[in-house]
Amino acid sequence: MSRVDDVMRLCCELSADQQMKTAVKHSGKGAAAAGGLAFVGGVIGGPLGIAVGGAVGGLLGCWMTSGQFKPLPQVIMEMSPDQQKRLYDDVMTVLGGVTWADVAQLTALVMGNASLQQQVTGALLGYIHRELQAEIHYVD
Repeated sequence: MSRVDDVMRLCCELSADQQMKTAVKHSGKGAAAAGGLAFVGGVIGGPLGIAVGGAVGGLLGCWMTSGQFKPLPQVIMEMSPDQQKRLYDDVMTVLGGVTWADVAQLTALVMGNASLQQQVTGALLGYIHRELQAEIHYVD
């Protein structure tokens, strides 16, 4: 297994541990549908039209974005090799001189050091937001 694979598996473990999901580029469509129909409803029906338009727009927005939220580990594993390499480079700037023999040792090193875990998570989230233009959501 390559070092890139080790780092991808580490990122998957971190995001699964923190129960992160992503909404990639679609959450704005749902908001636009809700706001747009509320506006149209208000023009046509006044205050009651705003309520009805907002409700219908909200349902339409929900339907438009259903299935768009994915667990972050799934997103990471579906990234192209080039995207994974760029994420690897970002994480390695944090890991610096850390050496490991296998993914289990790397995961234990990072998960056992709160500061390092926070820095790697920050690099992961920064990459996901910057490169994939995704929003991160935490599942309760």
